[in-house]
Amino acid sequence: MLIRKDTISFEPKLFFCQCEPAHVYLKLLGSVLVNRFTFAGQYSMAPHLHTARKLFWILMNSLLRFTFMFVNNCVAIPSYCLYLLVLQPLRVVDAPTFWYIEGVMFRWLLAMVASWGWCAGYTVTEWGDDVRPMSEDEAMVIVNHQSTGDVCTLMMCLQDKGTVVRKMMWLMDHVFKYTNFGVVSLIHGDFFIRQGKAHREKQLVYLKDHLDKYYYSRDRKWIVLFPEGGFLRKRRETSQSFAKKKDLPYLTHVTLPRLGATEIILKTLGPQQENGILGTEGNPPGQSIKAKGLQWVIDMTIAYPNARPMDIQTWIFGYRDPTVTHVHYRTYPIKDVPVESEALTDWLYQRFVEKEKLLAHFYKTGAFPPPDGQKELASRNMTLDNVWLLIVQTFAFASGYMWYSVLTHIYCWFF
Repeated sequence: MLIRKDTISFEPKLFFCQCEPAHVYLKLLGSVLVNRFTFAGQYSMAPHLHTARKLFWILMNSLLRFTFMFVNNCVAIPSYCLYLLVLQPLRVVDAPTFWYIEGVMFRWLLAMVASWGWCAGYTVTEWGDDVRPMSEDEAMVIVNHQSTGDVCTLMMCLQDKGTVVRKMMWLMDHVFKYTNFGVVSLIHGDFFIRQGKAHREKQLVYLKDHLDKYYYSRDRKWIVLFPEGGFLRKRRETSQSFAKKKDLPYLTHVTLPRLGATEIILKTLGPQQENGILGTEGNPPGQSIKAKGLQWVIDMTIAYPNARPMDIQTWIFGYRDPTVTHVHYRTYPIKDVPVESEALTDWLYQRFVEKEKLLAHFYKTGAFPPPDGQKELASRNMTLDNVWLLIVQTFAFASGYMWYSVLTHIYCWFF
């Protein structure tokens, strides 16, 4: 029995002897086939092994990040509360200094949250107007809302805007009051608003009282709110249905904003003129143009690549590949903002129609459209100082260790 070389490719030396018994050739053939199937199996398993390794690395990385952030919260937030508890006498004697110290520590806490995304490669590219020169002015900031990651994005991109972070007030949904950061926001003086028709009127009264009580007494400058009143995915269908009934613009990338909180803020914090326009025009000649009251409305538009919002879970576990979030700024002098409800509603709707166009252009081209008369809009990368972030984290862990030692000694001394 002969096996032809052109049929099965053995090594040449196997065919020099053509008088071997048949079972020898069958044995050799079986060996070759087994080897071929083995190699094929190894080749087909390679992608699965690569996927398994990648999944294992993601799980381990997520576990390590979660552990670090859990410990980070356990040392930073109690330390913040204990520092302010000890400084209560200073609050009675010198309130401005107390709130200055509180604002610095509040900024450090927000920097820790920003560092979670920063170290995972989640960065921010900024477009449009430069808002740094307005960091010491009073401003109302309106932002489109897509997910819980929007707040983290703001915590990151506002870090390099002077004193903004430590002097800002947030308006957020009441559910955030029950998160780990809720106690910090309560101390800082943020406002938690309840959604829904049943609470709307009362919440606006509570908001006005809150602004009267805390905004100026704690030297706040910027107030940040999400006029849409909820996440895009939750409100889009309702907003589109409402727009269809009222013959309003049909929006896909944003929803129609709600007027209530915006109107209360403008009427409470903005100087009102007789012609129904908020602004500083008409002040006495000797009075500074930066008088007490809002000077700007800053319209911020957040865009995520491929319209995939980044949530807080992504920031914590870091399982998404490095991602650049894009933030577009547009500023309006307060004198250009109407006060009357109907005019203000039209003005606010127009801002979100503009957001719709901005986002539609971004998702199509990967860049925001330039203003009229320009060919392209320049972008700038927002950066954080790694050394500063390391110092902040070191101070947090050192403070946690110090307070643990102090409380342990106090406990042992009494018990």
